[in-house]
Amino acid sequence: MCSIIAYSGKKDAAPILVRSLGKMEYRGYDSVGIATKNGNIIDVKKGVGKVSEVSQNLHLDGMTGTIGIGHTRWATHGRVTKENAHPHYSNSGKIAIVHNGIIENFQELKDQLALDGFSFQSDTDSEIIANLIQQKFEETGNIKQTIIETISKLKGHYSFMVIFEDGTLAAARSREPLVIGVEKDGYYISSDVLGFIEKTDNAIYIDNENFVVINNLDLKIFNFNGISIKPNITKVSKEFADVYKGDYAHFTLKEISEQNETILISRNTTQIEQVSKEIQNAKNLYVTGSGSSYNAAEVMKYLLSKFTKIRINTVIASELPFSPETIEQNSTFIAISQSGESADVLESVRIAKEFKSNILSIINHPNSSLSQESNHIVGLNCGPEIGVAATKSFTSQLGIIYKITDKLCGGCINPDWEKVSESISEILSQNKEIKELSKNLKDISDIYVLGRGIHLPIAKEAALKLKELTYIHAEGIPGGELKHGPLALMDSSVYVIIINPDDSTYNDTINSANEIKARGAKIIGVSNKNSETYDYWIKIPEINEILYPLIEIIPIQLLSYYSALEKNTDPDYPRNLAKSVTVK
Repeated sequence: MCSIIAYSGKKDAAPILVRSLGKMEYRGYDSVGIATKNGNIIDVKKGVGKVSEVSQNLHLDGMTGTIGIGHTRWATHGRVTKENAHPHYSNSGKIAIVHNGIIENFQELKDQLALDGFSFQSDTDSEIIANLIQQKFEETGNIKQTIIETISKLKGHYSFMVIFEDGTLAAARSREPLVIGVEKDGYYISSDVLGFIEKTDNAIYIDNENFVVINNLDLKIFNFNGISIKPNITKVSKEFADVYKGDYAHFTLKEISEQNETILISRNTTQIEQVSKEIQNAKNLYVTGSGSSYNAAEVMKYLLSKFTKIRINTVIASELPFSPETIEQNSTFIAISQSGESADVLESVRIAKEFKSNILSIINHPNSSLSQESNHIVGLNCGPEIGVAATKSFTSQLGIIYKITDKLCGGCINPDWEKVSESISEILSQNKEIKELSKNLKDISDIYVLGRGIHLPIAKEAALKLKELTYIHAEGIPGGELKHGPLALMDSSVYVIIINPDDSTYNDTINSANEIKARGAKIIGVSNKNSETYDYWIKIPEINEILYPLIEIIPIQLLSYYSALEKNTDPDYPRNLAKSVTVK
């Protein structure tokens, strides 16, 4: 996963590119680089590190020129090195590219280009695009035809931007996001609206298998066959411009702290009603997601089964390509995604569509690739989430799922959303106690999180947050499965968190905790009710028992955040991870 940005206009490009890359750094942050047209040459500067570090060391924002491209990388092909950082020159130095995605046939293309006399300076699949473009341009002398012939050779999911020596910009999209920001005297091309939303809210969303050519502020869009496409300018919601940390040390803490508000945000009732009707009328029903979104899918399965008697199958998005026959013809397929750009989720949706499925999406970005693939969407409307680990988007997903379930069962849950919000606020006020507890986790190597019933997917989500932010091995396990293997791992070096509100699961979970404690492990209880079994108690407010999942994840998010600080890791940018994984 990477972020890519281009600018062509009357302003200095470099400062714009650097600032835009900083806004999108959550999409990839192991190396940074930009290229600008400086007189008759293309200048490239790049290095390993975050945007601020590389920019300070190399003075990126001081590069001259009003046309340029930029990139932040999340490594897929090749190690994290300066050579593998983008932009990449072609052999002639007259062309430079930035690329997001994966070229599946890159080795085949690289071997052929090598036979044709081209050399390579990196281990990336991206560099072959630059040399392929050079080869085609030398053959055709025409930029439009060069792009058509280049993309005809590429296989995979990708978007790329290319700057030519004459200052022409081109960009192409194949299953990776690409959007144009339109100003009176310039254009932005970006993988994310955050790349330009501060400058303009006029956007053109590039359809799949389309490409763009900009020369002297003349913008043209074509499909991959070269047929001209009329631009369609839409307005982007300004809420996505609000990506400042404010008084918070990290975006992650800011987004955790916003959940008492985001859980209350008024959501589109028409969307809820329409999607609920589609679910009610479904012949067969499936729900998919990746990471936190899959944990939300498991909550959806529990709620629909319990309160509506609707049978629903959960599918891990990345697993569906290996068993597509599990999808029945004419099914209803629900995709849950924060970004709407996750490659695994999009691939699962495309498989479902091959079986003529009706696609419903629960999504935070209404103009994302997933929304374009869907028949109906429900927006989270929780605002931008920059921290890589999902926090407010997860609870907002749960909020939507509860609303849909309540609609389907005729108001049988009737959630008191004000009470939920107040409960979250009360938990957030305990951050000092949770911060103190985090000091105990600094040097441990294993944490297990137990849950039963509806609390099991929350236990899995809690373990995921701990893994992402602290790099501690964490595992969410069903409380009833303790004796079937996990009990062998319990000793005095282990901490076990139990998700244990006072409901029908309480006594059985306490019994499991006692079995663990007898082996010397430390118990952290997350509950509205204290117990002598707990070595540490994280108190949560008492609430309608079916609503506990909406609040019981909050203290684990805080514990993960503060434990990350104790271990001197950056909670906003966990190693080896990116916010939106657009590669398979």
